[in-house]
Amino acid sequence: MKFNRNLLFCIATSCFASTVFAADKKVNAPAEYLQWLDNLKQEMIERGISKKTIKKVYKHNDYYHPDPEVVKIDRKQIEFVLTATEYLNRVVNENRVKAARQKYRELYPQFRELEEKYGVPFNYLAAFWGVETNFGQNFGKHQLMDVLTTLSYDTRRPKFFKEELYQALKIVDEQGIAPEEMESSWAGAMGHFQFMPSTFNAYAVDYNQDGQVNIWSSFEDAAASAANYLSSAGWTRNQPWGAEVSLPWNFDYAATGRDIQKSIRDWKQIGIKTAEGLDLPFDETMKASIIVPEGRKGSAFLMFDNFRVIMKWNRSENYALAVGMLADYIISDKKYQKRELNPAVVLKTDDVLKVQSFINKQGWAKLDEDGQLGQRTRAAVKQLQKKARLPQDGYPDYRLLLKISRYHPSEGFSVPVPPRKLHK
Repeated sequence: MKFNRNLLFCIATSCFASTVFAADKKVNAPAEYLQWLDNLKQEMIERGISKKTIKKVYKHNDYYHPDPEVVKIDRKQIEFVLTATEYLNRVVNENRVKAARQKYRELYPQFRELEEKYGVPFNYLAAFWGVETNFGQNFGKHQLMDVLTTLSYDTRRPKFFKEELYQALKIVDEQGIAPEEMESSWAGAMGHFQFMPSTFNAYAVDYNQDGQVNIWSSFEDAAASAANYLSSAGWTRNQPWGAEVSLPWNFDYAATGRDIQKSIRDWKQIGIKTAEGLDLPFDETMKASIIVPEGRKGSAFLMFDNFRVIMKWNRSENYALAVGMLADYIISDKKYQKRELNPAVVLKTDDVLKVQSFINKQGWAKLDEDGQLGQRTRAAVKQLQKKARLPQDGYPDYRLLLKISRYHPSEGFSVPVPPRKLHK
């Protein structure tokens, strides 16, 4: 679990010589890092973490890395770099659909009661499981304390990761789990369903009642914890995540986005149909939004509130689409079909950077110039498209980039008419 997507320590009273090994080369941790680490340990103790736990975690390791792998990954998450089509083809592939269906058939009889207790269908839990850890085959190759210490020291999101580090130390304190047994992803997500430590402490369940919550070795605990989280996050019983839809030729793309909701009746009245061209098969009073992850030249999707709940787990629309589509495949006999990529929707990071920089220079928004097409950037792009009199799908294309290149403060986006030449 990461964002929409979305995540350690020996008592020391003075700095001491400390080393780590990078490849075969010995690297000394700088004094600045050691001082930061001492302060961090003391802060955790003051927040209630026992000195015993701090000593256990940091006794033999200061977790210093001169060129941290996890920091590099943090700056390039695939949910935000690949197009939606590329991401979906990677995550929801033929092998994963086949494995998910098999796991569902094997385990559903045992876990049917989870649906009754929490209201979350088991096909969704199986989908999360498949997307997060490939059905328990990949918990991550990192040590949790190493990851969270490293990312707490990094400058991009130190506050977030320091809080997750505190939560991880609480798990050691309260559950007695050995730090070396706490495998995690690059971002500190743990176990079958990749819970962040804060999520573990808030929602983890001892479902098998063995006296310890263990989301690594107990799938019962892990699955129940995932269901408990989704239920607490607002999962609506008997409601789908959404569906792929077709839009009428004259559709106003300004109506797209998760912040705009209409009833199914209203969407039907303006010509929204299923991807196959049929009437929408949903309760007409239900509220839904339409998203176009790749702009007007890509696919369109209707999304309900449960899609938003999935995005509380991970803040990426691409991730939520993957979970929803895999969940649908699991309980259908539909043959897997790879999605076709429209080359026209492929974006370069430099193009997104150019748009973000332009918007910031004009003072129309204050965006992070990171080359990622996140929600705030897309909202700003929609406003920019409105100014440029282009379809407002929130997805920059060559037409918008051309308009930007020709923009002049005094003329705006209008192309001035050249003066007529007078013949003598």
